[in-house]
Amino acid sequence: MSQRIRNIAIVAHIDHGKTTLIDSIFRATRVFRDNQRIEERVMDSYELERERGITIRAKHCTVEWQDYCINIIDTPGHADFSGEVERILSMVDSVLLLVDANEGPMPQTRYVLMRALRLGMRPVVVVNKVDRLGADPHGALDKTFDLFLELGATDEQADFPVVFGSALEGWMVRDPDREPPEGMDPLFETIVREVPPPRADLGAPFRMQICTLAWSDYLGRIGCGRVLEGSHRRGEELVRTVTAWTQGREWTVVATEPTRSAHLWVTRGLDRVEVEEVQAGDIVWVNLPTDLSLGDTLSAPESADPALAPLEVEEPTVSMLFLVNSGPFAGREGQAVTLRQIRDRLEREARVNVALRVEDLGRPDSLKVSGRGELHLAILIEEMRREGLELCVSRPEVITRRDEKGDLLEPLEELSVEVPEEFQGLVIEKLALRKAEITGMHNDGRGMVRLQLTIPTRGLLGYRSEFLTDTRGLGLLSSRFLGYGLWRGEVTRRERGSLVSLETGVATGYALENLQARGTLFVSPLDPVYAGMVVGEHSRSGDLGCNPTKTKKLGNYRAETKEVDVPLKVPRRLSLDQALEWIADDELVEVTPQSVRVRKAILDVEARKKATRL
Repeated sequence: MSQRIRNIAIVAHIDHGKTTLIDSIFRATRVFRDNQRIEERVMDSYELERERGITIRAKHCTVEWQDYCINIIDTPGHADFSGEVERILSMVDSVLLLVDANEGPMPQTRYVLMRALRLGMRPVVVVNKVDRLGADPHGALDKTFDLFLELGATDEQADFPVVFGSALEGWMVRDPDREPPEGMDPLFETIVREVPPPRADLGAPFRMQICTLAWSDYLGRIGCGRVLEGSHRRGEELVRTVTAWTQGREWTVVATEPTRSAHLWVTRGLDRVEVEEVQAGDIVWVNLPTDLSLGDTLSAPESADPALAPLEVEEPTVSMLFLVNSGPFAGREGQAVTLRQIRDRLEREARVNVALRVEDLGRPDSLKVSGRGELHLAILIEEMRREGLELCVSRPEVITRRDEKGDLLEPLEELSVEVPEEFQGLVIEKLALRKAEITGMHNDGRGMVRLQLTIPTRGLLGYRSEFLTDTRGLGLLSSRFLGYGLWRGEVTRRERGSLVSLETGVATGYALENLQARGTLFVSPLDPVYAGMVVGEHSRSGDLGCNPTKTKKLGNYRAETKEVDVPLKVPRRLSLDQALEWIADDELVEVTPQSVRVRKAILDVEARKKATRL
């Protein structure tokens, strides 16, 4: 049976078409009924994934083609969720590397390919979006081949199979210049021929390793991994072995305990199906009556060598404080929670989100939460918000460390920027102020310039929105974590101050009409405001106190110009991501199910002045 199984992961840079390709695979293999209503990007099952158009969590599916069972894992493309990709690769035998025919290899393409090559895999390259205007499939293939050589691919790995096509239109071909586009069979034939079946010894004792985690309120933790050897029936005895890395980069066995399986599932289409028995080569979900953690090895009691090396868990690079909402509007728009409730929610998230770190600093009102990046933490905050919770969060800060010599190190990012020629000077100037260093530049001859840079993670905090404004929405920016490097000095962040309300009440059109000359407003007439809330961005450096609730005094006289009104400008509504990028060190983002507000950490103006003097 294992000879008819193919385990493969789809990896690519963000927005290169991974989830869209799986939609076409489902249609070609008739996973759904002909009359069944199917939404686009069916693998993006979470509401946030559909809204943002990105994959946040890796997902499994299974399709059948000509008596072959193909297990496919859809992986995230954003750098903040790259840790999911690292662990998923240990479950598969090869990868489908998607490359955009227009953009070519991007930073995340390099990262996922490097990981696959290190594991000895021979990827299948899929040049996608060849039907787009301006696409250059052969040029993208040449750049991909150069990337293979640059990453040290062996001769066998560099002789990779290639298919061209359009995931959106649902067709693949081996030669786009000679073959007509007629369905997905060339892709399936390439997978069956080029991807090796899982190396499986059915006669050996059972053994598997947990690579991903899920949570059920009824069953607890559920682990997923590939069965490496043997077979197992539900309820049979198992040994759970926990391993960990030592300081010398060696691993050791931490603990072992006897247990047994309570539930076993495999994936059929998109659904988990409970089964009684699994065998080598299968990708399995398992639930135990005892605890389960990432990297645990499950083996039969008679196994002579049950332990496997622990999996690499990515280290967080960005942290922020999660605080209890102490503002005057607490409890009006959502559930006002205590620190204990916030801690319970974060600990529940940490059970399956292994890249998350929750630390208790001993403060009565806050916890320190660390993650892989701004987006990683913003997704968590948005999920908590949609659950009806209210909280405040601080400005993101990078996590630093020191080397053996005592030098300060900070996280660095590899940055790829694609901008029209007329904006490249402005972009380079802004990035230079944020301590970025150019490592490469390429002009495609069609008015677009691609820049390769290294930049501190600090330099990217708060820059993405500014970048879109500077390039009028025409620029593309992507990054991936590169590693730790020497501290590059202070980075200039926001140069403008805040318009801070001095009164509590309802904003009036009369007050905002006068305030809009002093900066950019965040509120509209009739919006509730409170003392210490930031109602706009000052046009100059430094904060400016104001009264957005001021009303016009009525008199007993009439003026000739009384009917002349100054129209109010449309306010700038900050989203959660924009607010996290915009705030200063002494400000917080107040997050409720209905609103995102920016406020001062200290609401009272006199107390803020005293804190500044101290």
